[in-house]
Amino acid sequence: MSPPPKPPQFNHKPTVSPPSQSFSDIIFATFSLFILISSSPKPSSVFFQRFTPTISFPLNPRRFLPISVMSATSKLPKKHNFPSPQALSDWLSPRLPEEKFCLWGVKAGTKNVHNLWLEISEGETCLDDSVPPVRTLEVVIVRIIGGENRVLVESHQELSDGSVRYRSRPLSEKMKPGESVDSAVFRAVKEELGSLIGGENVGEVVRIVPNSYTKKVEERVSVSYPGLPACYVLHTVDAFVDGLPEGEFCTEEGEEYEDSDEKKIADGAVSCKKHYWKWMDYDSV
Repeated sequence: MSPPPKPPQFNHKPTVSPPSQSFSDIIFATFSLFILISSSPKPSSVFFQRFTPTISFPLNPRRFLPISVMSATSKLPKKHNFPSPQALSDWLSPRLPEEKFCLWGVKAGTKNVHNLWLEISEGETCLDDSVPPVRTLEVVIVRIIGGENRVLVESHQELSDGSVRYRSRPLSEKMKPGESVDSAVFRAVKEELGSLIGGENVGEVVRIVPNSYTKKVEERVSVSYPGLPACYVLHTVDAFVDGLPEGEFCTEEGEEYEDSDEKKIADGAVSCKKHYWKWMDYDSV
């Protein structure tokens, strides 16, 4: 009896399809991928951390920050305390251009180191420790409204050294530390117009226009101190002041600084003797 035939032989292995993944396996894989991605640093965050530039603003008189808070007060920090005008001069000398610094108190309409020392001592001005230093101060500006929609403007000043300082701006005054805007308004009117309207009656003749307050920050090189950059925080209000002449007039300067040891030390400071005023159209100021 012949043996049974052998089964056919194949020279290749049969293709086996992998088992299909279940729905739960797909969910698990997706969740694992999500965890992996979320735990890694975000490309956008890394980009901004490594490539975002430091922004610095140039001295630009057009950069303004409008605000309207009537209760604002002067909050200047007192960064430096110099024992004398000479100490201040020694500190400033290597930080300012020599050709500018030598003009202080010499060029007509400028002030000298004694003036700046008084401002710092009274807390009206602070200086940043930079090259050049930046003088920061807060100023109240009073737009005094007159008849026919006009504003009172100080045309020029007569200084104690005989020079003339041209202004062409509304009444303005440096603010004291912690002084409110309305207090600064009354003090400014008293100091610069008090010889005409009577210093004791300022509270009765000055009326601040409601909702007229604005605030802006202006940066420019100081006119009073050539070569010294300045940052002015300007608080502006409109006001009515009774008893002012209708035409051009002149007033005597009141005491800006009380008789103190600081004033005696800075006896070489240039002071304003007379203010000259005129009325201008409201829209032109």
